[in-house]
Amino acid sequence: MPLDAFASSLPFVLRWEGGFVDHPNDRGGATNKGVTQVVYDDWRRKQGLPTRSVREIQDTEVRAIYETGYWLPPRCNVLRQHLDLVQFDTAVNMGPGRAVRFLQEAVGAKVDGGFGPNTLKAVEASDLGQTLIAYCDEREAFYRRLAEKRPSQQVFLKGWLNRLNALRKEIGLPGFEAATTLDYGDADHIAKIPDVGVDPDYEI
Repeated sequence: MPLDAFASSLPFVLRWEGGFVDHPNDRGGATNKGVTQVVYDDWRRKQGLPTRSVREIQDTEVRAIYETGYWLPPRCNVLRQHLDLVQFDTAVNMGPGRAVRFLQEAVGAKVDGGFGPNTLKAVEASDLGQTLIAYCDEREAFYRRLAEKRPSQQVFLKGWLNRLNALRKEIGLPGFEAATTLDYGDADHIAKIPDVGVDPDYEI
């Protein structure tokens, strides 16, 4: 992959993450530039730094957290262009573990959350266009199942779909060249979804 693949993917993610938010129905809690307070506290402790409000997060910290926490763990660095962005954006919104599972489902690999040699082989052998379509469709289906299962999360469905359709447009999927955002409901807040194994309410 190009050395600047992470740098070129980051602006799309940040465009959807926005600034500081603390929505009462967002289980992720207080978030700034897509980084939750919990994640920020953990990252600063590992750097030997005192914890502080996520309101004060610096751009250099945001970049480091995204690269080490959401780009490298789901192996975005070994994926082809466009698929790397889809994997990265999914990892940021709903966790690296779930992103790997979506990818495995899309390429017909064993869905176990472990990105090993067999998953990589399946990814490399897959048709990129079909993989992108299948991946995004699976992500949409998950959002819809979650909104149906957890009524408190229905308020976020428009925002999730806005982000996903913008992603489809960004990677050039047919039918989404002129995708527009939905301007009703709570379409501007993109709630975080806990990763696999974090909250049983989200295991659907």
